[in-house]
Amino acid sequence: MLTTKRWISTVQPCPSLSIKPTRGLVDEKLQIVVKNLRPKQEVTLHSLHQSEDKDFWEAFGHYVSDANGSVTVVKDASVSGTYVGVESMGLMWSLRPVPGSRTGLRLRKKDVLSPLVLHISVYDGHVSQGFAQLTALASLVIERWYMAPGVRRVDIREKGVRGTLFIPPGPGPFPGVLDMWGGGGGLVEYRSALLASHGFASMALEYLFPGEFNKTKVNVGYFEMAYQILQNHTMVRRDRLALFGLSFGSSVTLSMAAYSKVIQPRCCVCVSGSHVPVIKNSLDETFDDINKNVNAIRVENNQIIWRDIILPIPTDPSLKVDVGQITCPVLLVVGGDDQSWPTLESAEDIQQIMEKAGNRHLLQVLIYPEAGHLIEPPYTPHHRATNFIVQEAQVKVVLLWGGQTKPHADAQEDSWEKMLAFLQQHLYHTTPQAKL
Repeated sequence: MLTTKRWISTVQPCPSLSIKPTRGLVDEKLQIVVKNLRPKQEVTLHSLHQSEDKDFWEAFGHYVSDANGSVTVVKDASVSGTYVGVESMGLMWSLRPVPGSRTGLRLRKKDVLSPLVLHISVYDGHVSQGFAQLTALASLVIERWYMAPGVRRVDIREKGVRGTLFIPPGPGPFPGVLDMWGGGGGLVEYRSALLASHGFASMALEYLFPGEFNKTKVNVGYFEMAYQILQNHTMVRRDRLALFGLSFGSSVTLSMAAYSKVIQPRCCVCVSGSHVPVIKNSLDETFDDINKNVNAIRVENNQIIWRDIILPIPTDPSLKVDVGQITCPVLLVVGGDDQSWPTLESAEDIQQIMEKAGNRHLLQVLIYPEAGHLIEPPYTPHHRATNFIVQEAQVKVVLLWGGQTKPHADAQEDSWEKMLAFLQQHLYHTTPQAKL
């Protein structure tokens, strides 16, 4: 009798990489799983991004697969790399320029109509360099967007005001946010695009114009006109507006909230800012006041430390915003290791002024002890020091922002959730979060 031998395949399936979502908003968490590895296999997860400036950024974590030959990033720890521990978003927030890159780089999204594209790969062994010369076990390309589907981008060039309005999907009208960045100048759109993806009609305002600083006279009326343009838009609820400022934009925010008869916000968000200086008739006057103490600027390791320029916090009330006059809720977000601006000292003084004025109940302060100045939307890489153009002189320097990478990343994630909740609480909307 003939017998049939049964052959059992011993071929190991190819390693597989799963990432969800492959296309999503930048503040959505990733679910990354690697399967079909050998039990206890050492592997490296690596992310690579080419910026709009054509520089390459990378992050990587070293993992050991479990008894089933799997790595699940949301629950498994990276034992070394650009991040360690259980970090579901470490491949984003720990991005850094690849070895040999130009110095002083900062990763920022300029064109919000296109995504951040990341190449995620798995390599055999614990690898820390030379990724371009290696063959990956598995790879995927993912997209991270600041604009959700249906968000509209509208150029604003009206009555001398320059900016971009982002309108959420849906019939509207929506609560509005006037979004102001810092002393670097230019038009910065990505935070406004993301705010619109969460249901707010957000207008990114340009008020310091690179290359035109000494020729441009921006006064208080400019901010009031921008507010009115936002307020009068048909897709904006005119009675539900907020001011949102970062760095110097926070000084503008606090000044307008305290003194303007035109700007009457429902609430204000101030990130890494101060009530010193006061925004007077024009920004030229304001910068003149700041520059009176220019000798307080320190240089350490060829990096500019700006924070002492308005220290000590003045005791003269005329040299700082009288925040005691503010009548709307204010959220301050402060990095305890801010080396660019004395935000911690400013927050303490703001609390004292408002306590004395009887409006302390309107103030909420979030302090992140090891965060630096550049507290941005979550999973943005931490930049301790980067190149910076001083607008008045058009001179490039290396500015020390401060912060430690992991605590700063945590601060960005936590503060973003709290800022969105703050805006939702005080502006009220029922539009669900847009998803890609």
